[in-house]
Amino acid sequence: MSQSGRNGLTYSDAGVDIDAGNLMVEKIKPAVRSTRRPGADGEIGGFGGLFDLKAAGFTDPVLVAANDGVGTKLKIAIDADYHDTVGIDLVAMCVNDLVVQGAEPLFFLDYFATGKLDPDQGAAIVGGIAAGCREAGCALIGGETAEMPGMYSSGDYDLAGFAVGAAERGKLLPSGDIAEGDVILGLSSSGVHSNGFSLVRKIVSLSGLGWDAPAPFVEGKKLGEALLTPTRIYVKPLLKAIRETSALKALAHITGGGFPENIPRVLPKHLAAEIDLAAVEAPAVFSWLAKTGGVEANEMLRTFNCGIGMIVVVAEENVTSVSNVLEAEGEKVVTLGRMVARTEGDAGVIYKGTLAL
Repeated sequence: MSQSGRNGLTYSDAGVDIDAGNLMVEKIKPAVRSTRRPGADGEIGGFGGLFDLKAAGFTDPVLVAANDGVGTKLKIAIDADYHDTVGIDLVAMCVNDLVVQGAEPLFFLDYFATGKLDPDQGAAIVGGIAAGCREAGCALIGGETAEMPGMYSSGDYDLAGFAVGAAERGKLLPSGDIAEGDVILGLSSSGVHSNGFSLVRKIVSLSGLGWDAPAPFVEGKKLGEALLTPTRIYVKPLLKAIRETSALKALAHITGGGFPENIPRVLPKHLAAEIDLAAVEAPAVFSWLAKTGGVEANEMLRTFNCGIGMIVVVAEENVTSVSNVLEAEGEKVVTLGRMVARTEGDAGVIYKGTLAL
């Protein structure tokens, strides 16, 4: 008998389960509620999320927006069936891009698309997003869950995130006074963060190891779990340092492209960053990737963060005060180098020393 002869086609027959979507919304409400902050105290479920800038304490704010995804790190989460932390990565990749401009992250929206919606898996992912939002001090005020059979294969999903922050007018970074001799500090990363995972997955396939094999570079963790270590969120320590010292001249989030792509984005054209690679303590995961994949140091430096997730530029006389605030907030601070004059034809980043891999 034809579908229409039975009862008529339904959306469910086409592979979209409205009830599963509604169930997921109910499951995630407590996680979403946990991210409330001054300026945002509404429930999800409306057509748009609301935010009150005045209630957040701003008088003359400039809004700053950023969006990002998690990249092919999601393939590891899917294959290893571990979905609790990729939401933290999603938030981190967006809010770290806001704070480098001196902005306080205010609110976040997510987009979650999948072939077949599993409400428990969806709730685990949004639980991670909420955890990232709490760590960054921003409210999860809305999102979109899209069930799209035929667009994604079974078990596959994708994530995108959108964050909005604010800074008082005139307080945005980079400041206009970066000068020769200014010191470059680095903040340690938690691992690979969320860039270069197409190369990571290729190296893992060369190694012949499964995601549930013991991780060769860290004790007591499976390979998949170790590689899924979430991206570090630098927001609260950096905002504290900005507000308490007023000494931060520029920040750069070290994502895809490493030092050479990301540092010059915040520098004036007449200056270059001279980095002493010997000062970088690369976590063991990078040594394992380089060795197992036969990846040269220069390729590592332009693909991965290699152990430094954030760059801070300060005048020499402010190094101690800024470092003290950041270290008190739990950051590991490394002195990486200084600003030097850039002659025509020079790269924006100049290396000294060798990266210990």
